[in-house]
Amino acid sequence: MTHVSAFPVLLVDDDPQVLHSASIVLRTAGVAQVITVEDSRAVMPLLAEQEVGVLVLDLTMPHLSGHTLLEQVGREYPDIPVILMTATNDLETAVQCMQTGASDYLVKPVEESRLVSSVKRALENRTLQTEVLSLKERLLADTPHQREAFAEIITQSQAMFAIFRYIEAIAPSPQPVLITGETGTGKELVARALHRLSARPGELVAVNVAGLDDTMFSDTLFGHTRGAFTGAERPRDGLVTSTAEGTLFLDEIGDLSMASQVKLLRLLQDGTFYPLGADRPRQSRARIVCATNSDVTQGVSTGMFRKDLYYRLRTHHLHLPPLRARTGDLPLLVHYFVDKAAGMLGKMTPTVPLALYPLLNTYSFPGNVRELEAFMFDAVARHQGTTLALHSFIEAIGGTPSLASTAPPEASSTALTVQFPQRLPTLKEAEEAVITEALRRAEGHQAVAAVLLGISRQALNQRLHRQRSRCPAKPAE
Repeated sequence: MTHVSAFPVLLVDDDPQVLHSASIVLRTAGVAQVITVEDSRAVMPLLAEQEVGVLVLDLTMPHLSGHTLLEQVGREYPDIPVILMTATNDLETAVQCMQTGASDYLVKPVEESRLVSSVKRALENRTLQTEVLSLKERLLADTPHQREAFAEIITQSQAMFAIFRYIEAIAPSPQPVLITGETGTGKELVARALHRLSARPGELVAVNVAGLDDTMFSDTLFGHTRGAFTGAERPRDGLVTSTAEGTLFLDEIGDLSMASQVKLLRLLQDGTFYPLGADRPRQSRARIVCATNSDVTQGVSTGMFRKDLYYRLRTHHLHLPPLRARTGDLPLLVHYFVDKAAGMLGKMTPTVPLALYPLLNTYSFPGNVRELEAFMFDAVARHQGTTLALHSFIEAIGGTPSLASTAPPEASSTALTVQFPQRLPTLKEAEEAVITEALRRAEGHQAVAAVLLGISRQALNQRLHRQRSRCPAKPAE
């Protein structure tokens, strides 16, 4: 699907000077494609062959008037917003045109800023309408329409599929995108999928802005002029310029200084930026995608992140779930990373023990998918034989079965809370209940249950033996 922002703006006026000046104003303001037509009779045949984003009509023209064309376009192409631009400053005429379906009525001579704002507002409204219809269509489906665009993201999660469908709907939009989620959830992979689906002619350029002071941020993104600072012997384009019409991915924007946030806000609002040392703004054609693992809403409430920048960024907002919320993906991810690690290390792909999955299910994965990949790479690098050993995973998660005094792994960062019945259980009853729960979570694997309990497997076997010896034998039937 081609996005309306990629469609040209069609200017129709019998005065070639008006067409020339209006097209220059719009192109200077960042409207990439402008088509001009002097003969109003050519408009309907042109619309039958080519889609346009906005139609700007003169009201008084020979052959076909703007009002006649407004009625014809409204019947045959109701999705195209029409702006009337005329020297007729008459309230009754303006009201009549708006009732017929015009999105705006401009009186000549039109101020440049008024023309630009009217055209851009019409484009944004049509963009929003197109995205709502596309999103409705995609949300009714169970899986994304273009699954190949997400080939780098290994998942069978319906929550992730819903995110994919949303990405498909917003990908062609020129508006900024905010991607949030914990470290290691795949924010850059999502940005790459978003760029692929956008069909933008440029490349995706990624930069981590964490730790950049305002001067370094400005120089990296916007470049500098000759003599802007000591050592600036020649001008240099920044990433905004070199990205051209591609996608600029800014990672860790939650760490930006307030001064840098102001410059980013200007870039998002009107597409302009100032290279260091420049006194005239330049126009950006890049789409901006930002990501952060920090809580931006908390940053807004504490004054560390600008509220206006936050609301501008979250025009399209994606929040990626942590791995602990999509544990159904663990088998897919484990096998994918085992194959990948074996290939990189030149080893035969080892067998994955079934006990590994309940063990991984007990871990919270604060580093998410990236942490799981590191686990698997380390295990494959260390393994000998045909089957992966659980030992490396137990060490990584935080327990060692060889020491009975080892503390159990932390399943979450919250403090342990226990609710007791009115009658306190005895120590034996409590021990039996905890062991039973550990075996349930470990899906019957005693090695995994021992890790959860923070004891060795031998110690767990002894306790299980004592429990069985205390249970009276069932009478024979």
